[in-house]
Amino acid sequence: MDTTEHRGGTGLGAPVRRVEDERLLTGTGRYVDDLNPPDTAVAVFVRSPHAHARLLGIDTQTAKASPGVLAVLTGEDAARDGLGHLHCHSFHESPAGYPTYHSTQPLLAEEKVRYVGEAVALVIAETSGQAKDAAELVAVSYDPLPAATLANALADGAPRVWDDAGSNIGFVIESGNAADAEAEFAKAAHVSTIEVAYPRATANSMEPRATLAWREKMDGRYTLCTSAQEPHGVREAVAEAVGMPMQDLRVVAMDVGGGFGMKGQTYPEEALVLWAARRLDRPVKWTAERSEAIATDMHGRGPVSQAALALDADGRILALRTEVAVELGAYLSGFAGVPPKNGTISFPGTYHVPVIHALVRAVYTNTSLLGPYRGSGKPEATYVLERLVEQAAREMGIDIIEMRRKNLIAADAMPYQTPGGYIYDTGDFEPVLDKALALADWDGFPDRRTATEALGLKRGIGMSLHCQRAGTFSERMEIRIGQDGSAALHVGTMSTGQGHETMFAQMVSGWLGLKIDDIRVFQGDTDKVLFGRGTFAQRSMSTGGSALRKAADEVIEKGKRFAAWILEASDEDIDFADGVFSVAGTDRRIEFREVAAASYRGTGVPPELGVGIDGVGSNEQTYSFPNGCMIAEVEIDPESGRMRIDRLVAVDDVGVVVNPLTLEGQLHGSIAMGVGESLTEQMLYDPESGQLLTGSFLDYGMPRADMMPDVIHDLSLVPCKNNLLGVKGGSEAGNCGVPPAVAHALLDALSEFGVKDIQLPATPERVWRAIRSASRP
Repeated sequence: MDTTEHRGGTGLGAPVRRVEDERLLTGTGRYVDDLNPPDTAVAVFVRSPHAHARLLGIDTQTAKASPGVLAVLTGEDAARDGLGHLHCHSFHESPAGYPTYHSTQPLLAEEKVRYVGEAVALVIAETSGQAKDAAELVAVSYDPLPAATLANALADGAPRVWDDAGSNIGFVIESGNAADAEAEFAKAAHVSTIEVAYPRATANSMEPRATLAWREKMDGRYTLCTSAQEPHGVREAVAEAVGMPMQDLRVVAMDVGGGFGMKGQTYPEEALVLWAARRLDRPVKWTAERSEAIATDMHGRGPVSQAALALDADGRILALRTEVAVELGAYLSGFAGVPPKNGTISFPGTYHVPVIHALVRAVYTNTSLLGPYRGSGKPEATYVLERLVEQAAREMGIDIIEMRRKNLIAADAMPYQTPGGYIYDTGDFEPVLDKALALADWDGFPDRRTATEALGLKRGIGMSLHCQRAGTFSERMEIRIGQDGSAALHVGTMSTGQGHETMFAQMVSGWLGLKIDDIRVFQGDTDKVLFGRGTFAQRSMSTGGSALRKAADEVIEKGKRFAAWILEASDEDIDFADGVFSVAGTDRRIEFREVAAASYRGTGVPPELGVGIDGVGSNEQTYSFPNGCMIAEVEIDPESGRMRIDRLVAVDDVGVVVNPLTLEGQLHGSIAMGVGESLTEQMLYDPESGQLLTGSFLDYGMPRADMMPDVIHDLSLVPCKNNLLGVKGGSEAGNCGVPPAVAHALLDALSEFGVKDIQLPATPERVWRAIRSASRP
């Protein structure tokens, strides 16, 4: 296994500058909204202002007569045309004794609206202005109904999101044995408890969702351009919803300006724009405005957890139990079951926790859909676990570092099976902790605290350890070698800003000995890529990269057979290195490019060799377990409650580094998201009406550049054994590690005021109120 060597500035591990950045930074990238085929019409949606209401009627006549309007379509039109619904692919049947209700999502509201922003009509016009003007003329009659929110959805007599359901519970997931956990808690010397309301968030990708559809005049097939993480998944769902054979639909995702899990969902707008293009027989395009996106994008996070940790008298963990209520929104998103499932099995992190019982209730509410969002249940679980470990240490009078050390899973315990069923193949957590402590100058903190207090500020330090699963599902990759020896990579993954064009090219460059300029990466086009599952769950390098390695190996093996024929040797005597095939023990050799050309000869080639030296690789589902430690220092102004993250130390085990430059980019990006969730970001709905309260950037607190701390980063690597490259995930560390580290630093800074807990995001108002409402010890 070649996990570290790189040649000529490329190959696995080389710091290759991103090849895609030139076009992205010079404005020559191609996004959906950049496309304007001739005769393109514009779509605008009429959306519900109510969280829950009956649809009494929709009057479209005035809107249809408005200048430039081509069509105004409603749910009745969709039903007449036989359009279907969108379905969940990760639904969980509840254990015996718990309710289950499986919903589907209509493309346009039918009989009821169930969240603010749900589409009730579609207006298509010649221009955007004309479509917007006409949309205001669509008269919708509503009968408002009480709304279910997480504040009331589980109460007796709560409003029902679905009239025919027995409750608002969609499904329940249980992991572990409640009786076993109870037995451990009964003999515990100490029990720590906590309740956490983790903030609900939205992705706010730089490129909002957009979609464009048209019919190809030559063959009658349709093309759907959309900003998506899983083009093949979109094709399957949209073709089913509109009643079209998949081979008649081409889906293309070009440059995608951020996804974060949110664009892994197939949305009604994608199917509706295609439907409109089919009805009108002309291109139709829709691009979300920012407030529209905030209201209708799939959200993430938002669980409310009650958890407890049982320990013996020495501070060793005996058991963990947790009960979680997590929102589904009004409808099931495509992978609605993933965050609740991850919330039950993402423990025990880096710690040996012998017994774990987790119970998650997934609850319908009159809000936008929820689903996977960068980390997808793992940051929430990490936060609960780390807060419990920290709290237990302080309650028991044990040093917080010592508490963690004595409970870490030992390196010689690997492979380690968690109570939730995962098997950690590798991991050495104590060196990660030690390196972070050294980088953070933990022992020098008291002096820094004294200097900060001289300025009238409070300084705190906090840490967190994290270990999260990466990778899921199988993947397929293909390498096509041209007659000139160049390589075209047709990859099943989908870059949304991570730098796949660079990393995949540099890997193949090292394996095949090609110049990186002679390698092209094709992705996101269902006509160019036979099949692919897209990008999510830190799977692209582990699963996708391993499949690409197998494809490269097939290229090499085919090349060896051709080289053996050309060099008049046996296949077994052919070696390959640095782009050259050679006969072992001799000076006879032939360049890769020459072999590629020979493989396309029209005559004289032995028939058993075939044509070309292309390769296809597939890889089964593999898991890896990236882990790390983060240490944050914060400064707080007790008079205003304003907090600043002064510095952040991050030490990560990502297995094998594919490209250190892109790894740093992923780390900084995930840290920025972790900072946002720690300090400012939260989607809020009125607990009684279900009305959206954070519908624009005036109210939703996006993280800013001036909020970012100095980031000090290092690595402590243990290669993964579960994939061919040895890589682990590298894109979720900040999401998992930053929030608990910041929370612990905040509570450390406020300890003299008697503050023991604070809800995230820790806004200045919340910090100010915590200081003034707490009693000093």
